[in-house]
Amino acid sequence: MNNTKRDRIFAEKLEQLSHFRFDERVAEVFPDMLQRSIPGYPAIISMIETLTTRFAQPNTNLYDLGCSLGASAVSMAQGLKVDGCKILAVDASEAMIDKCLENTEQFDLPTKIDFRCEDINHTVIENASVVVLNFTLQFIAPEKRFSLLKSIYDGMNPGGILILSEKVKFEDHEVNELLIDIYHAFKKANGYSDLEISQKRTALENVLIPQTVKDHRDRLIRAGFKSAEQWFQCFNFMSMLAIK
Repeated sequence: MNNTKRDRIFAEKLEQLSHFRFDERVAEVFPDMLQRSIPGYPAIISMIETLTTRFAQPNTNLYDLGCSLGASAVSMAQGLKVDGCKILAVDASEAMIDKCLENTEQFDLPTKIDFRCEDINHTVIENASVVVLNFTLQFIAPEKRFSLLKSIYDGMNPGGILILSEKVKFEDHEVNELLIDIYHAFKKANGYSDLEISQKRTALENVLIPQTVKDHRDRLIRAGFKSAEQWFQCFNFMSMLAIK
């Protein structure tokens, strides 16, 4: 998305840190935040287009759940090579949906995207061939994650796929701490200060709750997917492909 506003939300010392929220301030700087905060993010978005080309079935629905500014939905639209598909992009943040509508005007997309402001836990999934949860599940309460994945599976056609991208943790404490340190070095190399890194980490506590790759794979298989394999990892960020 062509939004060049730089993320400086946590650049100044804040007397009181509140929980991280996807509000108007975040929506304004979100493209910059993503580029400087998630290693490999452009590659994941690019591959969503490629995977859509491979797996989208004619006359089916494609879902971008927790769409933020709609990058995954746009990538799906650009990857569509079959007829009769509908793309639904859903996010609970009104600020994000407003930005989506503004940003996607710049694209000449072959398929219109239907943007909806609602809780993805209440989204009805039906006749789906491609579903994306791109760094979304980590913001859902752990006890609600299985039911969401089960509803996605139940609403998906045979041969359909779920692309699940997440920040993860590792069972080995030393490895986990090492990759966190390397990730923070990545953020510093992208211009974030120690203060920004520290304050954002505090704001995300109990909001973004990571789990292990095994946790994600086991839950996907339990939901019914015949396979769930990791196809991308950079530090403590990964993406999985689950096939029905």
